[in-house]
Amino acid sequence: MEKAEGAFLTISELASELDLPQHILRYWETRFTQLRPLQRSGNRRYYRPADVALVRRINHLLNVEGFTVRGAQKALADGSGDPLPASVAPVKNGESRPGADLLPRLEAIRAALAKAIGE
Repeated sequence: MEKAEGAFLTISELASELDLPQHILRYWETRFTQLRPLQRSGNRRYYRPADVALVRRINHLLNVEGFTVRGAQKALADGSGDPLPASVAPVKNGESRPGADLLPRLEAIRAALAKAIGE
């Protein structure tokens, strides 16, 4: 059974969705001050929808765009860390992304790069 859109995710659910180890998410919490999931008893983490969007953006900056941690921190701080366009958003488990949508994804990346360099 899949969770409803907007439901809180545990660290294991989010790590599984992004195909990342849980310790990476915990490390990002120490490096990105904006990332503060709820912590309940036993330090169990619950990621709100805004936290999930931020983690996806951090993941995209680091693992797709090739930013360093410091570069990703700067990108988020100066506003170029805007949420991902829908055409670049990560694929959920079990979904496939056909090659037919490659052009819109590349155009979204191009627009983001043009915005970043001030064109």
